[in-house]
Amino acid sequence: MAFTLPRLPNKVVCLTCLCIGSSLHAAPARADQPVQFESAASEPTPFQKRIAQAGGNVPRAVPGTPLQGYLTRPPGEGPFPAVVVLHGCSGLPRSVRKTWSERLSSWGYVVLVVDSFSTRGIKETCDGLHPVDRVYDAYGALEYLSKYSFVDPRRIALMGFSAGGNATLEALQSGGDERLMERKFKAAIAYYPDCSATNGDMAVPTLILIGELDDRTPAKNCQEMMTQRSGKGSSVQLDVYPGARHGFDSAGLKTGIEAYGQYNAAEQSILASHAFLKEVFGG
Repeated sequence: MAFTLPRLPNKVVCLTCLCIGSSLHAAPARADQPVQFESAASEPTPFQKRIAQAGGNVPRAVPGTPLQGYLTRPPGEGPFPAVVVLHGCSGLPRSVRKTWSERLSSWGYVVLVVDSFSTRGIKETCDGLHPVDRVYDAYGALEYLSKYSFVDPRRIALMGFSAGGNATLEALQSGGDERLMERKFKAAIAYYPDCSATNGDMAVPTLILIGELDDRTPAKNCQEMMTQRSGKGSSVQLDVYPGARHGFDSAGLKTGIEAYGQYNAAEQSILASHAFLKEVFGG
């Protein structure tokens, strides 16, 4: 599904950007609280099990890695639905840690933003190397959240941005690591992921949001993925936003048509994410 942008004069565009930008601010919520937990333990693969057993050894799971996160919750006792959030390759920006946490919390969700880098001493992984298994970070966060009395463990979604979006799709692809995990996510939202890394068959309802002009994770990869899906698994919704580039939800104020495209995409994607979560979780 795509949204068509009207052609407006530059003066009108700039005024529209300011109006849209002001509507993106979330209502105040409880401040994010630093928390510590571990990534999920990594179970040995079938090949590793065979090698170990052939040598008379017992294959063992690799223990989880200590992680830091930021927990935000709505007022009240709950139990509330929740969202685990994964950042991109450049680390944890304010737009994810604060803005999205407050936004999701204002919608009635507990939010756990995962910092995959700090405890590992990593600054960024944008050079194309991804030594960190973000999938297990996501499932460690799911396990951690599920223990809180104010969280409904049956209603937890996974949301990721860019490289975090890649990990989101990988974590919930049918037949992948998801099948090995005792606890399950209910839904997935991936902002501007690299869709070439997945076959598009998802274990849970999934929303993918990407800009038409994204030159880092091209929209065409997601469009091709949609045409190649087997049809198995849960529903997948792809929203492609005309005039929008990578990171459109956290773009700074610019001028002219490009600013309008970015802010329009941000506004529309926020509405789409809200509607998607409401549909999956009810209410």
